[in-house]
Amino acid sequence: MKIALWIILAIAISLGLVIAIGILMFRREIKKLNPDYIVQFVKAKSGSRNVSLSIKHNGENWVDVNGHEQLPLASTVKIILAIEYAQQAAEGKIDPQKEVRLKELDKFYIPKTDGGAHEAWITQLKKGKETDSVPLCEVANGMIAYSSNANTEYLIEVLGLQNINRVPKSLGILNHEPVYPIVSALYIPAQLMNEKNLSKEEVLDVMKNMDMDEYRNRAIEIHNRWLGKPLTEQEIKQIRKTLDMDFQKIWSDRLPRSTTRDYVSIMKKLNSKIHFNANVYKYLDPVMEQIMKNQNNREWLVHAGQKGGSTAFILTIAMYATDKERNQTEIAFFANELNTLEKAKLSRNMNGFQLKFLKDSKFRTHIKKELSSLALYDS
Repeated sequence: MKIALWIILAIAISLGLVIAIGILMFRREIKKLNPDYIVQFVKAKSGSRNVSLSIKHNGENWVDVNGHEQLPLASTVKIILAIEYAQQAAEGKIDPQKEVRLKELDKFYIPKTDGGAHEAWITQLKKGKETDSVPLCEVANGMIAYSSNANTEYLIEVLGLQNINRVPKSLGILNHEPVYPIVSALYIPAQLMNEKNLSKEEVLDVMKNMDMDEYRNRAIEIHNRWLGKPLTEQEIKQIRKTLDMDFQKIWSDRLPRSTTRDYVSIMKKLNSKIHFNANVYKYLDPVMEQIMKNQNNREWLVHAGQKGGSTAFILTIAMYATDKERNQTEIAFFANELNTLEKAKLSRNMNGFQLKFLKDSKFRTHIKKELSSLALYDS
């Protein structure tokens, strides 16, 4: 018996060491800074069509790998809402200074489903002061700067889904799936369980076979219901309980999709400062160009903006920049079906990749050389 216990103990210690070493190696791997990782990742994964990269530099199509592939946007889709917000503000349809009670935003807030984004925004708002309301422009700012999903859902109601969904077409974008309330969609599994008394496995099966029109309509119906009857604490707990990785994957896969080619086109319009009238940029730039709040960036950039997004399986980003030598760059990168290490390494290196592209002509040439042949996948 003692020998058996020692064997069990030895195995447990060995497993513990293996896990500890694995965690240490994982942490070391994701801490490495290597902007070229993005290039090599695109090169290695391009055949799967789960990664797409489109870059324009000074009007030239620098790179376009799988640029036509529709991939889930995650929070990068919030750029569309920012554009509609700016257009309505410029036309006087909404008042950016109108006060919005934070309790109105709480109707669409589900704790621990947005990576702490909404809480971080609230914390920043209340630094050194107590407030229970903010101007509408600050709600839009929180949607882009902090990626608050609650703010996004609130703005869907203010701006109107029909208006929001007219934006891509007005920009010449034909491959953009409709925007819908993505926070409300989190409640669909719980709704199905309550409506039909289904088990988790049965709900998974129903959702996998549900067409997108029904899925979007359910999300819109839930959104409209929350306006008058917000979630109870019990319902919030039920959402968080049901949102395991299986349901998160379905939610992630069903997020609005578009292409990097289309988002580079949108970035070009934001970068040019001539596509919209000046009054639209007056409201759009303060929301989109969070980068320019950093004094170091203002020393070498005329203007720049970006919005990224992620889920457990997705990483996306779209950005634009004009430097003081008048070089103009637009980049869109979308990746889906990521594992934990891939997502961590992409997140760690994306900013370095962008900066090096903007500042290093040799790196730009290297990217073109490494990826230009991959156009063969773009059929």
